[in-house]
Amino acid sequence: MKKSIWLLGLCLVCGSVAAQKDTTPPPKDINLIAEFINADYEMGTIPMGKGTDFNVYIKNISSADTLMVVDVKVGCGCTTPKYRINDPILPGKISYITLGFNGSAGGEFTKFADIIFKSGQTKQVKFHGVAVAEPEGKPADKKQ
Repeated sequence: MKKSIWLLGLCLVCGSVAAQKDTTPPPKDINLIAEFINADYEMGTIPMGKGTDFNVYIKNISSADTLMVVDVKVGCGCTTPKYRINDPILPGKISYITLGFNGSAGGEFTKFADIIFKSGQTKQVKFHGVAVAEPEGKPADKKQ
């Protein structure tokens, strides 16, 4: 009898521990500790098939938090990120990520990239524009 009461008590304790909610605070809004320049970048009209790139600048505006970029996920193979993984961005300092676009398809485009920080925070940035075919050059004059 004592064993069954003890076992019942143990089950109740284990069940209440498992039912407790995770009290870990959610990550801070990244926009409260970082300022992003070119997070919505207008490329304008670019020549189709000619690659171009631009920088997204990240300024740490917090007074105590150090930021670190651990990954940049892009939406497709036409976009290539370049960044320094785990490079600390100290309070008041600026770093950047370069996003390259190959311009392989013609017409209007909008592309996205997710910047992922070590703290678990994510910032989605985008760029957009129009890729147009360059006009055919006129044929060279033939000498006779």
